[in-house]
Amino acid sequence: MEKISKHISYKEGVRSITATRLGIENTPDSYQLSNMEITAMKIFEPLRKWVGGPIRINSFFRSEKLNKAIGGSKRSQHIEGRAMDLDDTYGHKTNAEMFEWIRENLNFDQMIWEFGTDENPNWIHVSYDSEDSNRSRCLKAYKDKNNKTKYMVI
Repeated sequence: MEKISKHISYKEGVRSITATRLGIENTPDSYQLSNMEITAMKIFEPLRKWVGGPIRINSFFRSEKLNKAIGGSKRSQHIEGRAMDLDDTYGHKTNAEMFEWIRENLNFDQMIWEFGTDENPNWIHVSYDSEDSNRSRCLKAYKDKNNKTKYMVI
């Protein structure tokens, strides 16, 4: 397989520096790959069209072993191929602008304003489950006084 969608290569969807460094297999099965294709079609491609240029994918699919190695949630939607971490490093739109556009225009399950400032997150986590079960849940990640990641509904 070469492409997950028009603007996402298979290599980009499974790329992980941590997996490479630790020798962790990060290959989706057919179920996970199908979820990746749906998430790309329902979230990434409409966003990419609106942005008008490339968007960096920091993380898309994560095998269970990779997710554990990076300290991800045991229930992470990345494991199922249903979540993406996005970062507009190319300067077409800010992460905050992408967050607001997704919130106003797309049917999504969960979106997280990942750290950063009140004006702009460091990156956006966005997931897609299904048309009928998406929650349109928006959260903001922050560190508590013990430097533990917490989430608040926004």
